[in-house]
Amino acid sequence: MQGHEVIIAGAGPTGMMLAGELALAGVDVAIIERRLNQDVEGSRASGLHPRAIEILDQRGIADRFLAQGKKHYAVAVAGMIVDASDRPTRHNYTLGLWQEKIERGLAGWISELAVTVYRGCELRTFVDGGEYVEIKMADGRALRCSYLVGCDGGRSRVRKMAGIRFPGSDPQTSYLIFEAAMADPPLGIRYGERGLYALGRFDDGPRVRGVATETQLERGESPDEEALKIALAAGYGSDLGVNDVTWVSRFTDAARQAESYRKGRVLLAGDAAHVHSPVGGQGLNVGMQDAVNLGWKLAQVVKGISSDALLATYHEERHPVGAALLEQTLALTALNRGDDRTTALRGLMAKVMQMDEPRKWYTATMSGLDIRYGDEGTHPLLGRRMPDLDISIGDGQGPARIFELLHEARPVLVNFGTPGSLSIGRWGRVRLIDARFEGVCELPVIGTVPSPSAVLIRPDGHVAWVGDGTDAGLVDALGTWCGD
Repeated sequence: MQGHEVIIAGAGPTGMMLAGELALAGVDVAIIERRLNQDVEGSRASGLHPRAIEILDQRGIADRFLAQGKKHYAVAVAGMIVDASDRPTRHNYTLGLWQEKIERGLAGWISELAVTVYRGCELRTFVDGGEYVEIKMADGRALRCSYLVGCDGGRSRVRKMAGIRFPGSDPQTSYLIFEAAMADPPLGIRYGERGLYALGRFDDGPRVRGVATETQLERGESPDEEALKIALAAGYGSDLGVNDVTWVSRFTDAARQAESYRKGRVLLAGDAAHVHSPVGGQGLNVGMQDAVNLGWKLAQVVKGISSDALLATYHEERHPVGAALLEQTLALTALNRGDDRTTALRGLMAKVMQMDEPRKWYTATMSGLDIRYGDEGTHPLLGRRMPDLDISIGDGQGPARIFELLHEARPVLVNFGTPGSLSIGRWGRVRLIDARFEGVCELPVIGTVPSPSAVLIRPDGHVAWVGDGTDAGLVDALGTWCGD
């Protein structure tokens, strides 16, 4: 029986990001994917938010995506366009880039890392035997792995077979998203009693990409053109002469989250762990963040560097992020209705978003830049993502960026104090850098914070320890996050 250390079900953005993280750490990882290639039906997700771009930058591959996309320095909320250009990040924009191009970029990256992908295959069953997971595929083949990760979408077979509960709110409304031709479309957003309608040019060409709210809750993944015409007629008074429909898909405002992101040797990430309305465009981005949080932890456990306890922190850190995401999308969905009360609420929100503090809070939340793991610490950096500071490295190595130090997905201890004053002891995997920083350290919403004397940065870019001029607490932090 063929085996791998980790097998991932699903070669979407989450699955491929996770595979890349594991491969960088030297883990034998494989993906099972039912598609024969990386083709995506329809345009799907439409872009990358700042934190997702930072994640790609941390691995040295952001330029592959930036070259193909369009930068937007604003975010939308309840029909308003809110300026977001002052977010303190090198990537203070949303990158407009369709999901197919995102997937092809990630597929190229994991190919360079020699990740095995079983294409045209589908996971049928699996058994967690305690010491390993045995998988049977639809074609009869069997695989064995130490850990199985379900990145197989909202209807995840892995989640269902593992018996992980998926509680949440049932859908109240269904929507159709589509690509088609229209002679003279009324571009923009309008609000109906049940939800919104929106039409925009697809890639600035003659075709239209749109969203229409259905007159009643419908289910099923394969709506037809007639269903689209009915939904358009309800919102616009006619079907707008829609024709040449090349893609139409249905989604709802259901919001559900896996009760646990792990059960034994089975883990979940991305849509398999949380489903919600696509309003705000967060799903793909949060899935990639799940993958980067999980990847280095799972790699250290597989390699025997850390104990199994490290994997518990994946659920502890990412489950609250997923819960906040569901709450946010429920709120944004409610703002999309067209009754008098909701219209008045949108007007109130418009006034609130003209104020600097609410605007900065909202744009940081939507971008994923405000996430903090764990309780508030003695320094504002603790638990938050490390800003991409411009630094000077000792020993004549010259200028560098913090993110450049993370390309290998290894922990990094950056000492801004006296060179040679810190030691990594027995933690040889940790990269120790003596550096100088003379600028300002700024965090989203919080603003300028005191420059640390040293920081221990996890492979996912979050700060695990902040120095106060001494090495107090450093050994404990190394033991917790970098293994014994």
